[in-house]
Amino acid sequence: MNNTPTTDMTEIVGVRFRDAGKVYYFAPNGITVKTNDCVIVETARGIEFGFVANGNNYVPSTKIVPPLRPVIRIATEEDRAHYEENKKLEAATFEIWNKKTAEHKLDMKLVEAEYTFDNSKLLFYFASENRVDFRDLVKDLAAVFRTRIELRQIGIRDEAKMLGGLGVCGRPFCCSSFLSDFVQVSIKMAKEQNLSLNSSKISGTCGRLMCCLRYEHETYEEEIARTPPVDSTVKTAEGVGTVTEISPLTGYIKVKIGDSIKPFHRDTVTVLKHGKKDSGN
Repeated sequence: MNNTPTTDMTEIVGVRFRDAGKVYYFAPNGITVKTNDCVIVETARGIEFGFVANGNNYVPSTKIVPPLRPVIRIATEEDRAHYEENKKLEAATFEIWNKKTAEHKLDMKLVEAEYTFDNSKLLFYFASENRVDFRDLVKDLAAVFRTRIELRQIGIRDEAKMLGGLGVCGRPFCCSSFLSDFVQVSIKMAKEQNLSLNSSKISGTCGRLMCCLRYEHETYEEEIARTPPVDSTVKTAEGVGTVTEISPLTGYIKVKIGDSIKPFHRDTVTVLKHGKKDSGN
């Protein structure tokens, strides 16, 4: 972010619509806001109530897709009251949803219901193990709620993000507390961090690889690149030996010299022959 405008910069306001949600850019429309203000904005879904994540600022024009939709106004007390009323209405939809899905014999778990601010549309986010033909259900729901109905099937990670909970670390899920987007995580990251590859040890409550595996990934990559891999032949102060174990973060390696295995810091040895890069992970 940059507060100083240039010819290739565009003024924006960053707005999110849920906790830890993605930040969307809007045109300030002559309105000055600050972080945590509540605003009414125009979106592709209609008029929405949002929370300012980034106040008036400038970003490179290449980072936006014009035209930006505008901020309509800073939310009034009446707007806030209407938003809270919508939240109560959303909570009341679960009973009707359960009744209607049972009538249609549909296996669909409602995760979240969401009204647009102007009540022109009601969105239902649901989870199901299978694809579902919900056309008749939509008609029934529209007759009950008397507004446009939209149903969206979500995956298990999105379900965890919406519902929230505590991870194995005892802290709230990263995805529901501060991650605005899901990050790409791979089993290679667990290997590089020398973690157990037991799926129960490296998977989150959602059953997918834990998002936090990525947090130290770059550090491990850098430290591994500086550390002689297992099976490397190295010259030490006590003779030539073979690397049997590495600890990239501490910088120490264990070297077998003759019948004994001794620790050395990687900076005190000379690599004569590199071992396989993945053999020690």
